[in-house]
Amino acid sequence: MVFALVAAFVGRLVDVQLVEARGLDAQAASTQQVTETLPGLRGAIVARDGTVLAASVPRYDVTAAPVHVAAFTGTLGGTRTKRISVATALAAIAHAADVPGATAATMRAAVRADPSSQFAYLAKGLTVAEHEAVSKLDVPWVYSIEQTQRSYPDGAAVGNLTGFVGTDGAQAGLELADDTCLAGHSGSETYDRSGSGVALPGTTRVVRAARDGDTLRTTIDADMQYQAEQDIATAGTTMGAQSATAIVMDAHTGAVRALADWPTVDPDDVTPTAEHDPAALGSQALTAAYEPGSTIKAVTAAALLQEGAATPTSAVSVPDTRTFPWGGTIGDAEAHPTEPLTLTGVLAQSSNVGITLLGQRLSEQTRYRYLEAFGLFQQDPALTFPGQPSWPQQQSPTWDAQTDVNSMFGQGITATALQVAGVYQTLANGGVRVSPHIVEGCADASGRIVSDEPHVTSTRVVSATTAKEVVDMLQSTTDPAADGTLSNMQPIPGYTLSLKTGTAQIALSGGRGYGPDTIVSVEGMVPAADPRWIVAVAFTKPQTSKLSSVAAPAFRALTSQVLERYRVPPGPGATTYPTRW
Repeated sequence: MVFALVAAFVGRLVDVQLVEARGLDAQAASTQQVTETLPGLRGAIVARDGTVLAASVPRYDVTAAPVHVAAFTGTLGGTRTKRISVATALAAIAHAADVPGATAATMRAAVRADPSSQFAYLAKGLTVAEHEAVSKLDVPWVYSIEQTQRSYPDGAAVGNLTGFVGTDGAQAGLELADDTCLAGHSGSETYDRSGSGVALPGTTRVVRAARDGDTLRTTIDADMQYQAEQDIATAGTTMGAQSATAIVMDAHTGAVRALADWPTVDPDDVTPTAEHDPAALGSQALTAAYEPGSTIKAVTAAALLQEGAATPTSAVSVPDTRTFPWGGTIGDAEAHPTEPLTLTGVLAQSSNVGITLLGQRLSEQTRYRYLEAFGLFQQDPALTFPGQPSWPQQQSPTWDAQTDVNSMFGQGITATALQVAGVYQTLANGGVRVSPHIVEGCADASGRIVSDEPHVTSTRVVSATTAKEVVDMLQSTTDPAADGTLSNMQPIPGYTLSLKTGTAQIALSGGRGYGPDTIVSVEGMVPAADPRWIVAVAFTKPQTSKLSSVAAPAFRALTSQVLERYRVPPGPGATTYPTRW
C-alpha cells in the first residue's frame, strides 16, 4: 500500500513537471503578468503665438467599491482623528469634487445600487485640483481612474475652427482635418502581480513606448479672433440677422488672423448647437457657398483693366434698368435717371447696369477665366477643412445668357466668404494671389515642422498696375462727393480705406427666382495707400435693413481694432479718379 501510494505521487509529479509543465507555466505567467495600455496624448492646437486653442488635459473619475463601503476611523482631510460615517464621507467627497451631478445623494444611490459590487462611479471628470481635494480626504474605499479629456480654453470664440473630439474620435474642424498630425499613438507596459492582485514592485516593463501627437500650428491671432467674434455677434443681434462671418487676413501672406462665425459652437459642450443649429458646428465662412453679389464687381473691373478694355475713367451712360432680348431684366438698387459714370463711379455707386455695360466688352470665357484665377469655383489645396463645397456645375462657363450677365455683379455664381476675401487679398498684394490659409504646419516636440501642409502657392493674377488702379478706384466707396455706397460711414481718423460693398439677393428654392432676403457684406483693404490687411464682414438675412450699409458699423469697429492691434501707422489721403464724365 505504501509502495502504491508513493508510486501514485511520483507519477503525478512527473505529469505536472514534465508533461503539463509548459501549459502550466504559461497559465501561471498569464495569471501573474498584467499588460496595460499606455495612451499617447492627443497633440495641441495652438494660435500663431503659441496660445493653446485645444489640448488634452488629465481628468479623473472617482469610484468606490460598494462591498467595502463602511464607516471608518480617519481625519477626512483634517487634523483630528475620529469615527466617520458613510454619509459624512460622501458629503465631503461631493463638496471636494464640486462637479455637476455628483451630489451626496447620487453617490449614495450609486453605492446602494449593488452593495456587493466591487465598482461604482461616484464622480466623473474631476480636474487635477478637484482630484487632489478628494485624495486628501483619504477615504479607504475610494479609488481614482486617470484619463484624458480634450479642453478648449477659448471655448466658442474659436470653436468654429478647432472643431471638437467626441467618443468616436475627431468630429469636426481642424481636429478632424488634421487628425493625422494630432493623434497620439498608444504603447503598452507589463508588470507582475501577486496572487492577491497587488502589483509587485520593480516588475514593470515597457513593451512599447507611447508617443504623443504633434502640435498643429495655426495662423490665428486668438485675441483678434475673439474681437471679431464679439463684433459680429453684437451687430448680428442688433440687425436681427440669421448668421454672420468676419475675416481678418494678412494681405501679403494670405495668413488668416481671424475667421469668426456667428452663431458658433462651444467645443466643450456641443449639444445645444447640435440640437438647434447643426450648420453652426463648423465654419460657415469656409463651408457655406453663397451668391456674393456686388463684391465680385472688383473682379470684373480688374479683368477690364488688365485686358485693356477699359480704364478707371472709361465713360458709360447708365440707366437704372436694362432689358435684354431674351426678356431678362436687371436693375440698380435705387431708381435714378441715366447717369454719366466712369468705371470708378460704377464701382463707387455699385451699379449693376453700369458694370454689365462695360463688362460685355469682354467675352464670357475671358470673364470666367479671371473669376477662376482669383480663386473661385475650386477648393484651395491650402485648406483641408472638412465640409468645403465643390463647384462641378461651374467648371466652365456653361451658364445661360442671363446668368452670364448676372455673374458680372456676383449673382448666379457662388463662393465662400474666405474666397471672396481672397479676391481682395490678391488686389491688395499687387495682383499676386497667395492661398488663404489657417494652418502653418504640424510641429513635433522639438518645434520642427514635420509636414508639408498647407500647400500655399503664389500666383500672379493681374499686373501690379491693374491691382493698384482697382484699389484706388475703390476709395471712392466712402466718398460723399461720389455718392459712394458707404459715403455715410463714419471715417477712421488718419486712415483711408479701399472698400467694396455687396448686397446679394438670396435665391428661392426650386429655381423660383430671388426672394426679399439678402446677404450684405463689406470687403476692405487697409490702409488704402499701402494695403496691409484685409477685413471682411458679411451678414445673412438682416431685418433692420436689406442694404449693405447696415454692415458698415461692424466693419468699422473691426477695422479700427485691426489698425490698433497691428500698429498700422496713418497714411496719406485718398487717391482716386473722377466718378463722372
